[in-house]
Amino acid sequence: MNATEPLIFVEDFEELFVDVQTQHVFEDQKFFTDCVPKLSTKEILEYYKAERARKDFKLFEFCKTYFHFPASSATGFVSDPSKPVEEHINILWDVLTKQTDQKGGTQIMLPHPFVVPGGRFREVYYWDSYFTMLGLQVSKKIELIENMVNNFAYLIDNYGFIPNGNRSYFLSRSQPPFFSLMIELLAEEKGQEIIIKYLPQLEKEYQFWMNGKDRLDKGNISESHVVMMQDGETLNRYWDKLDTPRQEAYADDVVTAKKSARDSKQVFRHIRAAAESGWDFSSRWFRDEKDMGTIFTTDIIPLDLNCLKKERLFSNEYNDKAGKRSEAIQKYLWDKNESTFGDYDFVNKKPTGKWTSVIIYPLFLNIATKEQSIRIADQLEKSFLKKGGLATTLSFNSQQWDAPNGWAPIQWAGFRGAMNYGFTVLAKKIKNNWTSTIEHIFKKSGKVTEKYNVFETEIAASGGEYPNQDGFGWSNGVYLKLKNFEN
Repeated sequence: MNATEPLIFVEDFEELFVDVQTQHVFEDQKFFTDCVPKLSTKEILEYYKAERARKDFKLFEFCKTYFHFPASSATGFVSDPSKPVEEHINILWDVLTKQTDQKGGTQIMLPHPFVVPGGRFREVYYWDSYFTMLGLQVSKKIELIENMVNNFAYLIDNYGFIPNGNRSYFLSRSQPPFFSLMIELLAEEKGQEIIIKYLPQLEKEYQFWMNGKDRLDKGNISESHVVMMQDGETLNRYWDKLDTPRQEAYADDVVTAKKSARDSKQVFRHIRAAAESGWDFSSRWFRDEKDMGTIFTTDIIPLDLNCLKKERLFSNEYNDKAGKRSEAIQKYLWDKNESTFGDYDFVNKKPTGKWTSVIIYPLFLNIATKEQSIRIADQLEKSFLKKGGLATTLSFNSQQWDAPNGWAPIQWAGFRGAMNYGFTVLAKKIKNNWTSTIEHIFKKSGKVTEKYNVFETEIAASGGEYPNQDGFGWSNGVYLKLKNFEN
């Protein structure tokens, strides 16, 4: 498949790009990165340099003249709140289903239709899509699931990995590797033999995450996504190959770096790596939970990322690798002193001490022992389970992946993890608390949103770099799967 227009890299607009972002021409910094230029980059830059000196020059009007503005995906779509949420979601699938056109711009062309999250998110996102697929499965949209899996296979074939989303400004990083789980989900509908079809892409994505392992030694313990632990084991971290401000949040990142006493490039890299995690942003990544300038993501061995590495789907030669990874998770990511799982600071050779809902992942992916699962289930119920569902963290600050917010991926992983280890009462509580919250908010607003306040369900979720979005892909998917769950 070939696009008729070349892929645009928005930073190639140089001072125009910087001026638009730092002058906050658009309320949302992602807006300009999604605009489609009407002329070549070179031509627009020449016009900008010539016109900006005029006394009557207005940057917004210049952008309006030389760029096509993007439309929102689903913002403003409201159903009748008196109708069931499921009816709303089943109507909304068609609204959220897109196909890339051939206008050019930053969007990477994909061969098949896909579901976008909604609102400001006009492209497909990697890890979001797994949780969206859970609902598509319930809605019997199996062909759409297969189309999305094939799109991700296409991205692996063409770029060597699955980017954060199908945008040029996401080509420096990925997201939590849920591709293998997507294939397993598809195999439930199409038969286990379909896994064989995607083994080349699974292998290629695996090599992306393990790239640099052969260059690790005592003098170089970290390279890209891989880290060599104290006793020679290899585990993964989140990483972005760039050390510049994110294009879609340029001004915000510049401000964060200026407020920090650290080298700006280090701050930018840590910010980008946190964006790859999907938890963007959370005190989980900050040394000082109130100060984003202390972000240290690339120093961390994340529990979720390492649990997600699914070597067992490959040929027999990977069985030993899978066993070694599980042993390393037990060795470094189980905190014996606190009797809990968590992230590990490999620079300081100790647990990060950040207590978050990431503890669900060893249950979700069947890595915990029975004794560990009992301890984790107890922690989930006593500390993280709130009126509205599972809290992401217990830290209250301005970050959207912290309290008081809860997110659909955490609810599904917590529910599924509890079910995996036989904690059916806990699983039912997670399910009921979360689905009741979605139903309650839907009756008030006619919308399903990106995140929810699980501490005070009458108060809207907040925090982060942008307002709470409606749509919303993974909230739709997890709601449908939980409401219709059959073990």
